[in-house]
Amino acid sequence: MHRRSLSSSSSILSHFNSLNKFQSSPTHHLCHSRTLTTVDTTTTRDHSYADIPKPPKSKSERKPYPTPMKILVQRAKQEKEARKAQPCKLLEDPPENGLLVPELVSVAHQVYQARESILLGLSKLVNVIPVLRCRHCFEVHIGQVGHEIRTCSGPKSGLRNATHMWRKGRVHDVIYFPKCFHLYDRVGKPRVIHNESRSFKQLPAIVELCIQAGLNLENYPTKRRTRPVYSIEGRIVDFEDTQVDSSLDCSLNSELQPKGDLGNCDLNIREVSSMVLDSWFEMISGAKKMMERYKVHTCGYCPEVQVGPKGHKVRMCKASKHQSRNGMHAWQEATVFDLVGPNYVWHVADVAGEVPLCNDLKRYYGKAPAVVEMCVQAGARVPDEYRSMMRLDVVPPCRDELDLVT
Repeated sequence: MHRRSLSSSSSILSHFNSLNKFQSSPTHHLCHSRTLTTVDTTTTRDHSYADIPKPPKSKSERKPYPTPMKILVQRAKQEKEARKAQPCKLLEDPPENGLLVPELVSVAHQVYQARESILLGLSKLVNVIPVLRCRHCFEVHIGQVGHEIRTCSGPKSGLRNATHMWRKGRVHDVIYFPKCFHLYDRVGKPRVIHNESRSFKQLPAIVELCIQAGLNLENYPTKRRTRPVYSIEGRIVDFEDTQVDSSLDCSLNSELQPKGDLGNCDLNIREVSSMVLDSWFEMISGAKKMMERYKVHTCGYCPEVQVGPKGHKVRMCKASKHQSRNGMHAWQEATVFDLVGPNYVWHVADVAGEVPLCNDLKRYYGKAPAVVEMCVQAGARVPDEYRSMMRLDVVPPCRDELDLVT
């Protein structure tokens, strides 16, 4: 009996040793002529891949934070400790000290010119490329025939099975620039209270960002400081008289015209679309550079945007849970697409075709910003940044082949 137990234990040990050897070198035991190779997908993955943007699950869902909350809490603690260690200090880093960032002044002019070029180019493309807008919601379609994808969320959409009712659209349906309050002194008075909302002008938020970064417009005056301000226990105090810094008044102010030759009537549609697409990427990249230094806030539940150190206190939020906030906005850090509404539309592969996009095949269709889709349909080259989002490598089946596709 003792010998049987020893023999069984030895067989079990030998079995476990063989398993360990197999796990340590699995490719050696599979086949002598083939080796098992693994591919590191993290190194071969395309970093420019971008999927179709997904709508929020519910209206009460808050926008995601660009910066994680843990990092925001750490920053707040560090600022509080620094304020206790040095209650009164002279702010040195622009734009927190009231001065401009010198290297971003030219960027502000370029972004403003790019925006004007986009609007001018789209006004020409709209006459050639049809733009459709739903009568009951904000859905936009670029093409000859409106799509049949049932995504309408307007009033009484249930009676229509969420089918869109199309009408002719305009330039402002293709691209949307949300407005914000203009701040004359972004450091001395960074907030607009509720009772002062009527006395402050409103303008597109991206134009306000350019003004705060160094752009001078006649209709929107702003205070330019020549000396930095002080911070006393977190409050901004200015002991010096403020004057307009003439050295920062760039000569580009007299040349704020659309870039390129978009005003030329001899350009064909393909050249105009290429210029508009170049202006689009120039505006987006320039706005990202400015937002790294100049703060921009957006509401976590509605599209409201405010450019400046702080969000305003105007009680005008009508989104989810606004009763608990007394109509105040839930401010958080904004992204570049909060300043520029891209308005994603379905990509139409067959521009000349009259067959609308089918609702049953919507998982095979791609999307793109309305500006990019219009320029591509006008003859511009498809940007590499949106090739994956437009799903150009996907061939959708025909309608009669839908039952054969799993």
